[in-house]
Amino acid sequence: MYDVDRPNPLPAFALPVILAMLGLLVVLVSGAAPPPENNGGATGVEMNDLEQAFSEKMSNIVLTGRFTTDGRDGKTEPEKYHIVSATKTGKDQWLILAKISYGTKSQVPAIPIPVKVLWAGDTPMLSLTDLTIPGFGTFTSRVMFYGDRYAGTWQHDEVGGHLFGTLSKADDDEASPPETPEQNGAKADR
Repeated sequence: MYDVDRPNPLPAFALPVILAMLGLLVVLVSGAAPPPENNGGATGVEMNDLEQAFSEKMSNIVLTGRFTTDGRDGKTEPEKYHIVSATKTGKDQWLILAKISYGTKSQVPAIPIPVKVLWAGDTPMLSLTDLTIPGFGTFTSRVMFYGDRYAGTWQHDEVGGHLFGTLSKADDDEASPPETPEQNGAKADR
């Protein structure tokens, strides 16, 4: 069990970075290729009206919010994700192309993250369950979207918490085509 009196073994920005690396690893291992550019969800996979609206809403959107770590008396840390695109690739399988800002690093390459998108009526939820990365641990996350807000939970081995925030369209600087790992030689400035 996680000892709340022990200092957090990870810096505040480590979870988003690890999750991004996790997504890249899954894509590389599965052989899936990210879309070369924001294609608005056009993959030849049939989408219903809710899925089409979700794909369009999650195109060039910024999630700005906070996350908590259980046992930290409700203290929050900032987080920011720029979702370049959300592309349906199968029945409930999607590929999220995202840039994650952490610490003082704001221009990180876009990372493809394969997820499930499940629906509760008209509400989409991104789902990642017990994905183990050797040497890093096991990750689980649920994030739901409604209107211009998101909220969810995250778990990294014994450490977990909540995340929440708002959605807004990316400005021109954020909207410029991001580098993908292939375009920058899979090297990121850390």
